[in-house]
Amino acid sequence: KQHAWREPISKGGHHNLTMKTALLLSTLSSAAAFAPSSTGRAASSLSAEKSQSIPFLPSPPNLEGYVGNVGFDPLGISNYFPMDYLREAELKHGRMCQLAWLGYVAVDIGLRLPGYPEAMTGATSATAHDAAVEFGALGNIFVWIAFAEMTSWIGISQMLQGSGRDAGDFGLGKQFLKGKSEAQINEMKLKELTHCRAAMLAFSGVVTQSVLYDKGFPYF
Repeated sequence: KQHAWREPISKGGHHNLTMKTALLLSTLSSAAAFAPSSTGRAASSLSAEKSQSIPFLPSPPNLEGYVGNVGFDPLGISNYFPMDYLREAELKHGRMCQLAWLGYVAVDIGLRLPGYPEAMTGATSATAHDAAVEFGALGNIFVWIAFAEMTSWIGISQMLQGSGRDAGDFGLGKQFLKGKSEAQINEMKLKELTHCRAAMLAFSGVVTQSVLYDKGFPYF
């Protein structure tokens, strides 16, 4: 027995109901596409290991396995360049800064090598650039540095092509590693890397302070 309130749906009403149902399902499916998945990328990023040096950032995966890794790569440079090349650059700049800091301070405390040009005797480390340009020595320095750069690139290029060469290895001092275990060798590598990083900061600081205060060593 048909109740009075149950009226048959007209053809137009049936069409409107179908359209509304389709729109509702479409909206739900679109929302589901943007909903976080419990087993997807969002979950894995939350559980990712955090950086030791920058705890609010994830640990860069490309740094894993390298001596001295503390997870410091806030710009994600290791995602775009080979890690061996980046480690080569770090060691190179660090070694140069160790020599540069020593040379910078040595000049400012009055030390001079035999045969040092008299025209540059009054120059400090901060003013040596202009004095070297006037004397003509800076061109020679540029040529020798360019020669060293081109020579070192042979080893770097071979390393990037899979020769097995360690980053920064030019065969100097390897005799001191003979008979040592891998842990001892890695400890020596870490010591050098630590000194390199400290030297880069130290050289930046000594140059900045000597220019700002315009005084000789100790630059204040």
